[in-house]
Amino acid sequence: MVRNTSRREDLHLAVLTVGLGLIVGSSSLLLGLLLDHVEYLFLGFIENNQVPVAIHTPPVQRFLALVLGGIISALSWYWLQRNWRPVGINAAMQGTRMPVGRTIGHVVTQIFYVSTGGSIGRELAPRQAGAMIADNLSRWSQQHGWQITPEDRRLLIAAAAGAGFAGVYISPLTGTMFCLELLYKKITPRSVAVSVTMSAIATMVGALTKGFVPYYLTGNHHYALTIIPLAIILGVVNGALGAGFKAIINRASQHRAYGRQLLWQFPLVAALTGLIATFFPAVCGNGRGLAQLAMNTHPATLLAISWLGFGFLAKASATLLTIKGGGYGGTLTPSIALGACSGLMIGALYVPLVSGVTLSQTAVLGAAGLLAASQSAPLMALFMIYEVCHMNHTALLPLALVVAIATWTAQQFQKADCKI
Repeated sequence: MVRNTSRREDLHLAVLTVGLGLIVGSSSLLLGLLLDHVEYLFLGFIENNQVPVAIHTPPVQRFLALVLGGIISALSWYWLQRNWRPVGINAAMQGTRMPVGRTIGHVVTQIFYVSTGGSIGRELAPRQAGAMIADNLSRWSQQHGWQITPEDRRLLIAAAAGAGFAGVYISPLTGTMFCLELLYKKITPRSVAVSVTMSAIATMVGALTKGFVPYYLTGNHHYALTIIPLAIILGVVNGALGAGFKAIINRASQHRAYGRQLLWQFPLVAALTGLIATFFPAVCGNGRGLAQLAMNTHPATLLAISWLGFGFLAKASATLLTIKGGGYGGTLTPSIALGACSGLMIGALYVPLVSGVTLSQTAVLGAAGLLAASQSAPLMALFMIYEVCHMNHTALLPLALVVAIATWTAQQFQKADCKI
């Protein structure tokens, strides 16, 4: 009897895994289409790896798009948060229900604001959409007699959140690692099978419109061993920067504006971002434009390095103010942008002295290091950079080294903060 019940549970889990992969992949596809349409409506362009930010849009239009986007987003979040606070993925895994209507409104508002040029990552929205779908579908299944254990329900929610990410960035391994390393935090044959299957299916669905193309263009994909010393340096430096960025992000989240404060603070942040965007459009969006700017910089003149230094400060400030002003969104892609800038600025001193290393490669390693440190997720960071840049096997050693050192460095800073 026990054996039959176990088989039935496995069958139900397998069916839900495949079904959620298809549904969550479709939700990621729809969110991607929403992003494209809002970008075209407000900014007159649709981003891609050739033109990742609205550089050809008139400065005044960029400013007005952000102002209007900030006002609409503030009103939307103000209305949604009346007698309700957004339910996080971890809370859903612990049993708190994610309401369908308000969660969809919350997710759509995130995508809408990023699409108008808002400085925040857009990867949180598809993760929350995936978790909401898994939460409600698993509850519905249980009500209709399906045998789903509480542990399997936690796994399904975590895997669906990772699959939502995979469906947007066409990165199945990243979605898997996000599930296992950051959410579920258990690596078993069962958890690996569920998360890999769901992320793979979601990726195939999401790719129906995006295709299997690199998210970032990084030039030379062959990484020589002469880059190893730089990987060590960037691991230490960007590990410290990532720890600091994470600490400030957490503080901004704890003091996020609510209620009537949101109604004036968030539009003000959007207007400030719009002012910067009039002369520095790379501050807009989730950071893709700034990261690509760093990866494309050659040669590293004093003017170019100065602009990237400004971009680092502007992107970090605009993202933090967006969260403090009441906005929601991801921090993974902004972390990649910041890491790419710092990686290139440090690499500009290294490349002239060592053969076989390009500036683009230093930006990529910097992005991986700061991402790993800010998210406390070395495996997720390694596979994300590896997948979205379509890198080859020669990059694995320096990538693994930089994320390992950056994660360790960030942990040392966090321990020091705890003692103070």
